[in-house]
Amino acid sequence: MNIQIFGTKKCFDTKKAIRYFKERNIKVQFIDLKEKGLSKGEYNKVKQAVGGLDAMVNPKCKDKDTLAQIQYAVDDEKDAKVLANQQILKTPIVRNGAKATVGYVPEVWKTWE
Repeated sequence: MNIQIFGTKKCFDTKKAIRYFKERNIKVQFIDLKEKGLSKGEYNKVKQAVGGLDAMVNPKCKDKDTLAQIQYAVDDEKDAKVLANQQILKTPIVRNGAKATVGYVPEVWKTWE
């Protein structure tokens, strides 16, 4: 199992996700979205695995202006805007190969083991 967790150091759900895997002795690669975001390929794989962009965007994010711009952007421009403004994504984003989840969902991660 090759687990990648994308999130921020201050996010409680991200901390809980890291703890979840460490308690089960599963190695985790943590990527801080503030330092290094998702690459375009990673973003597209996660988007496909979780069922689209709407599942990835956090409606409660602090950056309401960017959120509004993305919601009303043309479909062709949405992905580029999200990649440039990854602070609007729900965290943690947990990847295991082609599988991915957004948010804290241990019930899904149990099926990966």
